[in-house]
Amino acid sequence: MDLADASLVVLAENLGHGRILTSDRRDFSIYRWQDNHTFQNLFLEYP
Repeated sequence: MDLADASLVVLAENLGHGRILTSDRRDFSIYRWQDNHTFQNLFLEYP
């Protein structure tokens, strides 16, 4: 996990939701917030 990934994880946990905006599909398909929730990558939802 690099610093950019860690900052998104910490921010999502502090805000209380797992919505993030990143082009890093590979890592965030593995990462979990609050130990078992997957992240919702808003970047991948819009064409």
